[in-house]
Amino acid sequence: QVQLVESGGGLVQPGGSLRLSCAASGSIFSINVMGWYRQAPGKQRELVATITEFGRTNYADSVKGRFTISRDDAKNTVYLQMNSLKPEDTAVYYCNLDTFARNYWGQGTQVTVSA
Repeated sequence: QVQLVESGGGLVQPGGSLRLSCAASGSIFSINVMGWYRQAPGKQRELVATITEFGRTNYADSVKGRFTISRDDAKNTVYLQMNSLKPEDTAVYYCNLDTFARNYWGQGTQVTVSA
């Protein structure tokens, strides 16, 4: 079974930066999309960014120009570099792996942006 483990969350001041990591383990289908989603209190889970095995990226409008998603296939790891963080970025961030046949989720990592 595939397992996803996120790390890198924490407390940061507005304007600060964080880098999230998600390490995947297990049998991973070669054709897949990895991504980051987030869920803030009182809101539905929303897409933050995705990246295909070919490196094509997709970002939510709210994070374009501030966040960057990348992946290291040799390490089965996806990253999310978050810059210029805003209080509204506060949420639990979840790593996602979509192999078309199956969809996997990490346990989530808390990101809190507050002065």
